[in-house]
Amino acid sequence: MKSFKNLFGKSNKGVGIELAPERVNIVQLRKQRQGLKLESLTSVPVPEGVVADGQIADPPTMAQIIQQALAESKIKASRVATCVPGRDSIVRLIPVPAELDDKELREMVLNHEAGLYLPYPREEADVDYQKLGYFVDEDGIEKVQVLLVATRKEVTDTYISTFEQAGLQIDVLEINSFALIRTIRDQLRQFGPQEAVVLVDIEFDSTEIAIVVNGVPQFSRTVPIGTYQMQVALARAMSLPASRDMELLQEMTIPATPMDGGQTGVTGINPGMAAMMRVLGELTDELRRSIDFYLNQSENLEIAQILLAGPGGGLQQLDEFFTQRLSVPTIQIDPVGALSLEIDEQKYPTTQRSGLGIILGLGMREV
Repeated sequence: MKSFKNLFGKSNKGVGIELAPERVNIVQLRKQRQGLKLESLTSVPVPEGVVADGQIADPPTMAQIIQQALAESKIKASRVATCVPGRDSIVRLIPVPAELDDKELREMVLNHEAGLYLPYPREEADVDYQKLGYFVDEDGIEKVQVLLVATRKEVTDTYISTFEQAGLQIDVLEINSFALIRTIRDQLRQFGPQEAVVLVDIEFDSTEIAIVVNGVPQFSRTVPIGTYQMQVALARAMSLPASRDMELLQEMTIPATPMDGGQTGVTGINPGMAAMMRVLGELTDELRRSIDFYLNQSENLEIAQILLAGPGGGLQQLDEFFTQRLSVPTIQIDPVGALSLEIDEQKYPTTQRSGLGIILGLGMREV
């Protein structure tokens, strides 16, 4: 059995690799006195069919793309950090008795508790955990909060073998929302213990919604709506061929004001915009459902803010659109600004920066 690199490990090389359905991102960060320096950031397109339903369907081709991206970025690395999509993972917060020593805690979490939370047999899962903090439950008993993370073995094995074929060893394999949270950690610190933040990561063919309190994801789900679904709707309405490229989307400005009778000046002229608004309307409904579901289960919590991330999170005025529709203040994250990195403005304009949250978090994990 190949050892599963723990989900909370550490190393110092600073190389992170993100495998997304439409692109491979590679970053190298270096520690500087004041903070972090961006040594290298490269993005290479991934052709259709290499990733299907969030899974690597063609490991040999993906391995070649990773090698190509490493060559282009001139990065020499043998060990890297990478991440699996949230839809392939299970994240749960579980309370366990505080008096357990580390060995007993490990035994209880990995062998007893994990089995209760997994929708598949325990032996098919790679499981890791991290102790968070102590609290006293309603019966006055001291407990410790443990963050349990599990991924199907077949998923982690595919990642390990893909990277091995690219001549790399995985130092850290984590869940993408954890990488994203690391990037915006300082932003999340502004919120109190009763304030929940909704992290909406709009990726290529899905959106990952995570509700975060005190910097820890409390609830997460994946919705099958991403930038590709928006592009297809747009292209179809405008009788254009569907494309994996985001150019069309990035040029559009989303009307923030609700439409009167389905028509505004914009959609009246532009059938593409109307089609795209329908997709965004579906995403809004899914978001509302997730928020309502979470609030119904949680006492005394309020949703303080929605943070938009991922390649689709930077679409023009999308923040205003969600603020209007959901009556929750919404902002687009800028991972580059959050980490005070210097970056080529031309290569990475503002609309594209929200898509760098995960890859920068992976690089930070490693320094």
